[in-house]
Amino acid sequence: MPNIVLKAGSRPPWVGLAAAVWVLIAAGNGYNFPLYSPSLKSVLGLNQQQITILGVANDIGENIGLLPGIACNKFPPWALLSVGVVFCFLGYGVLWLTVTQTVIGLPYWLIWVALVVATNSTTWFGTAVLVTNMRNFPLSRGTVSGILKGYAGIAAAVYTVIYKLVLKESDSELLLILTLGIPILCLAMMYFIRPCSPASGVDSSEHVHFIFSQVASVLLALYLLITTIISGVVSLSDTVSYILVLIMVIILMSPLAIPVKMTLFPAEHKRHVPPSDSSDHLVPKEGESTPTDSLLTPSSSGTNLGSFYENEDALDAGMLLAVGEGAVKKRRPRRGEDFKIREALIKADFWLLWVVSFLGVGAGVTVLNNLAQIGVAFGLEDTTLLLTLFSFCNFVGRIGSGAISEHFVRLKMIPRTLWMTFALMVMLMTFILFAFALNGILYAAIPLLGISYGVLYAIMVPTVSELFGLKHFGLIYSFMGLGNPIGALLFSGMLAGYVYDAEAAKQSSSSCVGPDCFKVTFLVLAGVCGLGTILSIILTVRIRPVYELLYSGGSFRLPQTSGH
Repeated sequence: MPNIVLKAGSRPPWVGLAAAVWVLIAAGNGYNFPLYSPSLKSVLGLNQQQITILGVANDIGENIGLLPGIACNKFPPWALLSVGVVFCFLGYGVLWLTVTQTVIGLPYWLIWVALVVATNSTTWFGTAVLVTNMRNFPLSRGTVSGILKGYAGIAAAVYTVIYKLVLKESDSELLLILTLGIPILCLAMMYFIRPCSPASGVDSSEHVHFIFSQVASVLLALYLLITTIISGVVSLSDTVSYILVLIMVIILMSPLAIPVKMTLFPAEHKRHVPPSDSSDHLVPKEGESTPTDSLLTPSSSGTNLGSFYENEDALDAGMLLAVGEGAVKKRRPRRGEDFKIREALIKADFWLLWVVSFLGVGAGVTVLNNLAQIGVAFGLEDTTLLLTLFSFCNFVGRIGSGAISEHFVRLKMIPRTLWMTFALMVMLMTFILFAFALNGILYAAIPLLGISYGVLYAIMVPTVSELFGLKHFGLIYSFMGLGNPIGALLFSGMLAGYVYDAEAAKQSSSSCVGPDCFKVTFLVLAGVCGLGTILSIILTVRIRPVYELLYSGGSFRLPQTSGH
């Protein structure tokens, strides 16, 4: 990594976390596809399978994060955010020109590419803030992941409120906001997202600050849900609408209260960083190590993993003999240590985790991509409430699983993947409910699906960092994210789109109405989640000894890596 100016002290990481909230709301722009997809379908004259393939482009863009995963170890966060800004402007700009018919006759493939570019901005935004904050708070990974992924998940509800109350459900104006508003917002936050001196221990004040952040995010989620329901029932004046949006903005700013409080009422505590001439910056001299460097260099507690790794040493014996005398120095890292991507790719746990994510997230995103059409098939004209319900419950799943898994992993050393197992079981039952198509079932099934989808997303983040380390976390996590677009292509593009169009053809219409439109799709997805549940159980059993050693002292302990 290049030498990066580090912010010293206790306040800057919390400033970065508060700024990350806004960037992650911007990074949720991919969730807007159900809002403007009807306009694309109408303007371009597309059938359902074609619009579903555009939904796949949406998923490919927001999940192909290998480049930002590589870049996060080579460039500062502002560089990644800058790339995201450019992609967002170019991609959504083309979509805006299409929907407003400012430019007519753009080919379908160009719209597909523009959508990939537009939503790929989310990977640059998300990687920059997620990797930076995970490294700034390395001892509270589950909590930080839950908070950040929670805000990313609730972004759909934020956009829906703006779409209904301010933009009056204008698709063209929504795309203009995505084209210009998001880049401006991220440019404004760019300065505050930076590597900071991580704490060497968890104190009570940090715990209180995290609780405040979680409570603030829950209040925001509840406010958005209530506001959406009210706006759907009562006709609101422009003045009231703007006031409601202003209140939303104020709640979004609440995480800034933490660094403000720390500035006005500084706590007396022993500092863990060397003194500096400036209280704002800590610039390492030549030959010195930085707090970030020390975080990316393993600690000396690797002996805790010794007994567990004896069995793995036996399995690697053949490989070590092949290497020769230097084999011991060149041994592969163990679970819990820092892995390179090529080292992680040969681990069974890596692929188990990848397949579990691919099956669960791929099934969930199929419903999200087809939410507007599912609503119409079930007899609903306005699906914005469904999107808000999904967003709210997605948020609940993310922030709840982050906090709950952090509690139980410290208290009982329970692997976080156990919660993925529960989520997949709930998804299995949810898809069966979808297939029965009972009256009002959407309002029960969508929340369950949203919670489960959120759990899968939030649990993945700290699990990857705990099994494979933080040094190459950005790239490894980005590779894990590839399961989403692959699942979307298979389950949404090929399965759901084909079944929908076939049923619509039977009705001699371009739109399908009735339970049969998605029944086969839902039954297949139920089977997919059943397989995912079995694999998740196997993974949880395999990695239980790792968690028992990493959290045997009641808090996370970084293992030692040798041979790198």
